[in-house]
Amino acid sequence: MERSLIILKPDAVQRGLIGTIIGRLEQRGLKIIGLKLAQIDTALAQQHYAEHQGKPFFNGLVEYITSGPVVLLVVAGENVVEMVRSMVGATNPAKAAPGTIRGDFAVSIGRNLIHASDSPASGEREVGIFFREDELLPAFTRDTDRWIFEQ
Repeated sequence: MERSLIILKPDAVQRGLIGTIIGRLEQRGLKIIGLKLAQIDTALAQQHYAEHQGKPFFNGLVEYITSGPVVLLVVAGENVVEMVRSMVGATNPAKAAPGTIRGDFAVSIGRNLIHASDSPASGEREVGIFFREDELLPAFTRDTDRWIFEQ
């Protein structure tokens, strides 16, 4: 089962979009197995964005993600990374399709509301940065699962 880290960035929190975005994930049928409100510190942000270290936008990423509270989620399921990425939309909101989270709510690439893991490997790495295994509930079953997933 794949896992994806989702971060509702400081702009999503400040704009009051937490419920709206989480609602979209739930309406899609995705299973949230971890959820917390946090303030990311510089060291954690640098670890999360390590693949971008040395790029001109690295410091801006770190500065922004540490500028206010964020909501951290872990979603799990079959092909969950691909599903979440399609829901999130293009990194540049100007290129994000209507109906995607960024296409509907974001207008600036620097304030694009949400991070989602870009591969199953990234999902596992990123989940491990922000969550301990004992903070996740992967084994629970929802009554609606039989209506969402073929058995």
